Amino acid sequence: MEIGFFFWPYSVELVRGMADAAERYGYDMIGIADTPGNAMDPWIAAALAAERVRRARIALCVTNLESRAPAVSAAAIASLDLLAPGRAVLGIGAGHSGTSNIGLARTKGAGEIAEGVALIRRLLRGEAVAGPSGQAAMPWVKTPSPVFMAASGPHTLRAAGRTADGAFVNFGLLEENLRASEGRVRDGAAKAGRDPDAVELWQIAGLDCTEDGAAARRKIGAILAFMAGGYILAGDLTERGVPAELHGAVAELRRRYSTRPGEADARLVDELGLFDYLSRRFAIYGTPEECAAQLARAAAAGLRRVMFTVSVAADPLRTVELFGATVLPRFRS
Repeated sequence: MEIGFFFWPYSVELVRGMADAAERYGYDMIGIADTPGNAMDPWIAAALAAERVRRARIALCVTNLESRAPAVSAAAIASLDLLAPGRAVLGIGAGHSGTSNIGLARTKGAGEIAEGVALIRRLLRGEAVAGPSGQAAMPWVKTPSPVFMAASGPHTLRAAGRTADGAFVNFGLLEENLRASEGRVRDGAAKAGRDPDAVELWQIAGLDCTEDGAAARRKIGAILAFMAGGYILAGDLTERGVPAELHGAVAELRRRYSTRPGEADARLVDELGLFDYLSRRFAIYGTPEECAAQLARAAAAGLRRVMFTVSVAADPLRTVELFGATVLPRFRS
């Protein structure tokens, strides 16, 4: 199994600590989230990480097309590749906290996101792309970095298969979730005449690994509200794989959750009776032994690559270190 993590870059010290942990414990990918209303600039953080990481890939996980124009993100990922040759990955999504917390709307529609991804890929290949006031071109780029699309709904999953080099998939770790999400990406690729196996898939899940399992349970609820209420379970809940008896509670979660997750969101998940379902589907949490057992179940269900969000863990750095020391080695053979 390939395992990585991404986080909100709250401080220079945290970024350096996370980069050192990725290197020390052999994580496959380290990702920086673009959330300027919550943390420092992701490209500065990614450059800091690139100075310290020599093996893991470094991803923007993820940025958007609203706060940063496609050509700007193309230049930024190509610049990061100069610091981490062959290891830079650009993730593009609709925008969530990265847009709403600075007063911008998200990108509407899978087609528009896919167009932005396609434009960036063309620029990174050295093509000139027509814009409203002239052409964009980046002849200095020698090696194109892969461009991934963040996808959770049926349309974005298929669009990722049609357009992107890979996908950060936000749909869940249960067997039926993996089958549905990966099937939609493969369907999109096949209908576009692409090799479905060439689209690299990383599933997203929350992670909080700590010696205090009760503390992990209290904290993971906040990220569950953020993920499920904000984007994974948007739109038609049946299409999103939610059991009918939970539709009302999920709709209420979507109405009340925050894009600045905290204790109120964790309490909300419990209040609505959603913790057990959401945690099984979207998270690995608890003591190292509990985390290992949960990840083993996900592996048995078909999980092969996973990016963990640790931003709202009780202690993000400690989570990455403890998981890396005690759980990660069990999934390397």
